[in-house]
Amino acid sequence: MEYVLLAMPDMNGYLRGKALSRQAFEAAAEEGTVMTDLLLGLDPVDAPIDTYEEFGIRSGAGDLVVRPELETQRELTWRPGWHVCLATPAWSDGSACELSSRETLVRALAGLADLGYTARAAIEYEVRIWDASDRPVSSGISYSVVEAGRYHELVSALAPALEALGVELSAIHTEAGPGLLELNLAPQDGVRAADDAAYVKLALKGVAETLGLRASFLAKTVPGEEGSSGHVHISCWQDSANSFAAQHAGGDLPAACTAAVAGILDHLAGASLLLNPTVNSYKRLVPGWFAPVNASWGVENRSAALRVIAAAKPERCRIECRRPGADANPYLALAGLVVSATDGLRRSAEPPAPVVGDAYARDDLPPLPGSLESALAAFRADEVLRGGLGERFSDYFATSREWELRAWREAVSDWERERYERAV
Repeated sequence: MEYVLLAMPDMNGYLRGKALSRQAFEAAAEEGTVMTDLLLGLDPVDAPIDTYEEFGIRSGAGDLVVRPELETQRELTWRPGWHVCLATPAWSDGSACELSSRETLVRALAGLADLGYTARAAIEYEVRIWDASDRPVSSGISYSVVEAGRYHELVSALAPALEALGVELSAIHTEAGPGLLELNLAPQDGVRAADDAAYVKLALKGVAETLGLRASFLAKTVPGEEGSSGHVHISCWQDSANSFAAQHAGGDLPAACTAAVAGILDHLAGASLLLNPTVNSYKRLVPGWFAPVNASWGVENRSAALRVIAAAKPERCRIECRRPGADANPYLALAGLVVSATDGLRRSAEPPAPVVGDAYARDDLPPLPGSLESALAAFRADEVLRGGLGERFSDYFATSREWELRAWREAVSDWERERYERAV
């Protein structure tokens, strides 16, 4: 029997949906199908968020009308006979569901298009891999040619899986953490970049499981070790030309590039709620681990939050935002950066001087939020960012982060017991 997983990314970027027979999928393509609107209001452990009143558990968990985006239908090689297709939800009355994270990115890209630009982006992931005995697959030597071979079986199975999903994996390498592997995705236009990232997470976890391995995109897994990032590379284009490319090698950065840098820097504190959306995310953001802690930028400077890559080939010139963790919803991370860059382009904004040298050593740069609580406050204070994302979506997402904070405050960890139980 052939099945199609009809899936939509939830607020955390996790793909939720149901498996349809081929006949049922074809019917859904014609007239849509229904799924509960509770999918918009579930937390990472599947508990209903009961602070939402207009949908979800408090309103009776009514129906969403879900329609396949047929151009996203792909084969799952590790699950023979199965396919996956992304979907767009609407409310039961047929009106657009402004809470969909994929549609939030679509709206952000439309705002950029109003200025005459299209976005091209790619996400690179650092993912932790453990074997069947829960041991890291590699020892933690960065860019190790020898240790990359330990991932041979995984990468050999992953390559055809990603090819079937339409995702181009351009490079892999080990990172400076046990079991840490970096995956570099090829750039794609607009929403396709986030679709690719969502499919990579799906494929990597699925393929790893078939091999007796375990994969995790948690931002910080072990204290004292490097965390897992989800860096976003972005450029803006007009008339098939990269607007971030200098007119000649070594020339000044074009105004579009510096304006986008300025816009992203101006909103990076508030956007941290999207780029670093969990309590755990902020444990990755510590000096010395290539995880930025201040609003900084530089040309080819990996210690800064924004690294401008002035490549010799014009099509490769871009901004790399190094703030996001691997736990970020790729649709929302990209949406936040697009809205921020759009604001900078609209205002022809000018950034401060680029950082030369170690950005961590600078005490004159604006600090970025160091906790989910401070990121939530910054997000609420950023009216431009919230407006670009949509006020209803922004309220919805902020409520979900409040829920996360409440869950964290109510939790009692092993660390607390071990540290305080005998002394108090």
